[in-house]
Amino acid sequence: MPTTDLIITGSGILGLATAFLAHQQGRSVHVIDRSDRPVGSSIQNFGHACFTGQSDAAQSIAAIAREGWLDAAAATGLCASETGTFIPAMTEAELAVLEQFAAHRGPNQARLLDSSQIAEAVGNPDLAAIGGAHLPLDMRVNPRQAAPRIAAWLAEQGVEFTWNTQVTAVADGTVSTTRGDFQAEQVVACPGYQLTSLFPEIAEAHEVRVCSLAMSLIEAPRSFPTGFAMLTGTSLARYDGFAAMPGAEALRHDLDEREPELRDCIANLMVTDIPQGLLIGDSHAYDLSPEPFIDEQIGALLLDRATSMLGIESPRVRQRWLGMYADSPATNLVLERPDERTSVAVVASGIGMTLSFGIADLILSGGRADI
Repeated sequence: MPTTDLIITGSGILGLATAFLAHQQGRSVHVIDRSDRPVGSSIQNFGHACFTGQSDAAQSIAAIAREGWLDAAAATGLCASETGTFIPAMTEAELAVLEQFAAHRGPNQARLLDSSQIAEAVGNPDLAAIGGAHLPLDMRVNPRQAAPRIAAWLAEQGVEFTWNTQVTAVADGTVSTTRGDFQAEQVVACPGYQLTSLFPEIAEAHEVRVCSLAMSLIEAPRSFPTGFAMLTGTSLARYDGFAAMPGAEALRHDLDEREPELRDCIANLMVTDIPQGLLIGDSHAYDLSPEPFIDEQIGALLLDRATSMLGIESPRVRQRWLGMYADSPATNLVLERPDERTSVAVVASGIGMTLSFGIADLILSGGRADI
């Protein structure tokens, strides 16, 4: 009989969040990953936990996720900033969506700001915003610290890790790998966009593909606010919570006319800060096998629009990269149980960092994917 309660394949943030919760529940846990440390989607993103912008249906999961991040921060020492998110409204269409959202969710989730307040919040007194909002429940974690810190802490607590090991099949409590077979009472497979090769039928059923994103890191001005996270009008058109508002259609038309280049590259223009500088992005492109090249025009476009809003005249770029994550046009979450001992979980949109601990709770409790 297996001596391990739970094997988790994949050391991305969803796999690690599941390992963290299972360990808290007293289960023995073994994590298997093809790399020698977390280097995938979970370190390539903004580290922006936008709980508030998720759909109404996802709010219960978002609340659990938020508590999970706070618990993980307290246990492991990773930085989890509760400074919230600022959203400047540059047009009447953007302001209308923010006003509707604030009325819908209430002041605990969204607080409206006037033009001077939002300009001060983003550190640019010359910002031509007509208003804005603050989302106080949103959080930030450093994506380059969070997953490695959680993995290291779990290892210190006795969770077993097998690195540099490719998983080739998962079924009925057996995980087949390039180092042989491992057994457990239950297996949770969190393969990210590798779902397409590990469980191709599941991937095809949910139309899973790879989303690639152009991102950059710039040097932060010395006077820039710390603990900073900013969404923009493109975010209001993209996140499900905002996009459900009555004014969202008018906002999309406004963006089509005013920012056609951003719309063409499917931009979610946003900025967050980490100790190394300001993270800026991002565009979205979809493919089963994306090429690794960054389009310099898209990178420059995102950089120009973001730094213009922040009043940064001569940004110094430190890094550029192409982030990648699993995506599906049909669902935000793939959660399948192909047999009684196997769960397959993949966040199929850009909300994995945000909802990871809530989805981990859903996985371990036998819940269903309805977000």
